[in-house]
Amino acid sequence: MTETAPATIKVLLVEDDARLAQLTQRYLETHNVLVTVASDGVEGQAEALRRQYDCVVLDLMLPGRDGIEVCRALRQRTDVPILMVTARGEESDRVLGLEVGADDYVTKPFSPRELLARIRANVRRVRGQTGPAPEVIQVGHLALDTANMTVSLDGKPIEVTAYEFSILRALAQRPGKVLSREQLLDLAKGSADLSFDRSIDVHVSRLRAKLGDDSRNPKILKTVRGAGYMLAAGEL
Repeated sequence: MTETAPATIKVLLVEDDARLAQLTQRYLETHNVLVTVASDGVEGQAEALRRQYDCVVLDLMLPGRDGIEVCRALRQRTDVPILMVTARGEESDRVLGLEVGADDYVTKPFSPRELLARIRANVRRVRGQTGPAPEVIQVGHLALDTANMTVSLDGKPIEVTAYEFSILRALAQRPGKVLSREQLLDLAKGSADLSFDRSIDVHVSRLRAKLGDDSRNPKILKTVRGAGYMLAAGEL
């Protein structure tokens, strides 16, 4: 059965390599993706805040303002999915991108098909087109509204990114059960590279901070050494 493509997606591509940007734009636009191109960090940041996009594809190395600075600035203003593109292969660069708010990443040289798949996956999460029918998942004082992709703790809203929501939902659907990093990557639809387990650690760390959970002695998102993570049941 062929997967139905999502409705038209609006993407901002921030890339200073004119030839790569043109080729990427041409490919994406043959697959129902409308692409706006910005050639440097300053222009890209301004454009991302000027109009509403479904996804921002952001190169790490940019003139004017690098991708890390742009990502950090955008995340303070918007929850639009951010897909970081880097020519670097070091894990530290990927971790840094995730820590400042990126939802996903691809490494150059990348396959246009992979880029398209990752864009669609991130947009589906935001549009609520993954997982079971919309519902409210309640675990103690923690509530997840899957229809609107919102999280609240003690009735107070907690702002999370699309990927963070996917991870938290996977755990909330199985309170008290330990999920390995590999299981979380799979249940969150494998947005990050399957071989990059540390991406889960970064997102869990960010979730703990947003939930006010003590990183040294977490009560909500617990680490089970050598096994994975679990959402505490009946203790929230």
